[in-house]
Amino acid sequence: MSAARPRPSGPNRRPMHPLPALIFMSRWLQVPLYLGLIVAQGVYVVLFLKEVWHLVSASMTLDETNIMLVVLGLIDVVMISNLLIMVIIGGYETFVSRLGLEGHPDEPEWLDHVNAGVLKVKLSMALISISSIHLLKTFINPDQHTEHAIMWQVLIHVAFLMSALVMAWIDRLTTHTHPEHYQELAARHPVPMSAPAPD
Repeated sequence: MSAARPRPSGPNRRPMHPLPALIFMSRWLQVPLYLGLIVAQGVYVVLFLKEVWHLVSASMTLDETNIMLVVLGLIDVVMISNLLIMVIIGGYETFVSRLGLEGHPDEPEWLDHVNAGVLKVKLSMALISISSIHLLKTFINPDQHTEHAIMWQVLIHVAFLMSALVMAWIDRLTTHTHPEHYQELAARHPVPMSAPAPD
């Protein structure tokens, strides 16, 4: 198996031709998409605060089942918010540009080894968690749903599980097939080798 090609940097890097440079710069078109997701994150914050206010103001009149449903709704909002954060930070870091968070005390732990495959697996796991919350809400209050709707929710949840397993298996298979490629991607800041001592 051939070794990975060295990547020139600094003054040794050759200038790109106009067409490849244009194609490479097109990744910046995704920036408005991530900014839009940040706006959506703000909407979810407002929704969360609204649900918390509803829970506090009606806590004396709600029974245990309704309180549990409201709390599950809050957890659902938090999980969707976490999903948005993973897409915004991980997607921007993977497909647009480095964020330069190395050494920052709040750098996400999962960002060190994120790539497109890992990001897809993490997103699928987040979707499974969100689906589990919706399924639990349905099981707590099944009278408000028909058997047909419950059956479809279970089938969709199982489909999410199977998709996550398949994606994780494919990612693991790809990583083991080309380990040196992924080791190169994981090493963002390799330790520079010292120059050989003069004879």
